[in-house]
Amino acid sequence: MVNRKLNKKKLVIFIFLIIIIIVLAIGGVCFSFLSAKDKNGETIDYEVTMGSTVYGVFDDLENKGIIKSSLFMKLYSKIKGNISIDAGIYQISSSMSVPELLEILSERNIVTKDQVSFTFKEGRNVRNLISDLGSVSSVTEEEVLNTLNDELFLDELIDKYWFLTDVIKSKDIYYSLEGYLYPNTYMIYKDSSFKDVVYKMLDETENKLEPIKNDILNSGYSVHELLTLASIVEQEGSLGSDRKGIAGVFTNRLNNGWSLGSCVTTYYGSKVQMGERDLYQYEIDDCTNKYNTRCESYVGLPVGPICNPSIESIEASLYPTKHDYYYFVSDKSNNTYFSKNYTEHLNTIRRLQNEGIWYEY
Repeated sequence: MVNRKLNKKKLVIFIFLIIIIIVLAIGGVCFSFLSAKDKNGETIDYEVTMGSTVYGVFDDLENKGIIKSSLFMKLYSKIKGNISIDAGIYQISSSMSVPELLEILSERNIVTKDQVSFTFKEGRNVRNLISDLGSVSSVTEEEVLNTLNDELFLDELIDKYWFLTDVIKSKDIYYSLEGYLYPNTYMIYKDSSFKDVVYKMLDETENKLEPIKNDILNSGYSVHELLTLASIVEQEGSLGSDRKGIAGVFTNRLNNGWSLGSCVTTYYGSKVQMGERDLYQYEIDDCTNKYNTRCESYVGLPVGPICNPSIESIEASLYPTKHDYYYFVSDKSNNTYFSKNYTEHLNTIRRLQNEGIWYEY
């Protein structure tokens, strides 16, 4: 009887010790994951954008290497309860523990900075972006070009966004993110870095592409090819009313092994703005330029997008009108005229010229 009581007592003590060990182990793991990731981390300006969720912020903090685990931050926030985070700029560091970070974020310790409205219109390219940004912020041309050539940064973006691949690092592409920076109006800070602006614009691109992601992946085009085609449709169709019809013309040419013969690609390849001047014949005939689709021997899409297209042009390229036209022109009223062959095309141009409604750049 005495031995049984002693055995029971030993069992209780053993179980109690096991529980203590488990609790201490769990506590140690929690402490480890809730502690600062880097004791020597620098303080940075971290932006929470409008519409961000609390858990989305935690995931982003992990992705940016500021915390060890978003899962443990989520668990800790559940224990704290009633956590909300406002949009704004916060000064944080990877040398802060999760409780410290959560206190800063949830207590609305927002850094006050001058915000400006920045509009990037559809159809504009990176060269335009440099001037657009420079007029409202401290972003310089040198910063933009250095960022777009920063392979480590590009690799980070490729890991983060499903629609980016190594193709953007091609040596023949003028600007790595051309075509991927969604045109819209953004609120930015005057002293924002170009990298901050890039994240904002790529986030918006993701928002626009996500609803049609499956259709894109099953289209037969890579995302890069689709955005390249869409950028041509954007430039060629900005004056016309039928983007899907125009996309249909280019689709027919691609499917039948024709040169696209697009003036806008040749202007971009020559780094000349439409309306700035006429192209020289040697620019038109330059078949070494991977953007020049007016070179008759150049078949297929140019090496990359020539501007940043709207969702309307992207969808027009994804869902083009099916027809048997291979040429098109637009008049001064933005009406589009389609032709099946070159003779018919020339006749349409002469008629529009005679009627005084032919559009010239």
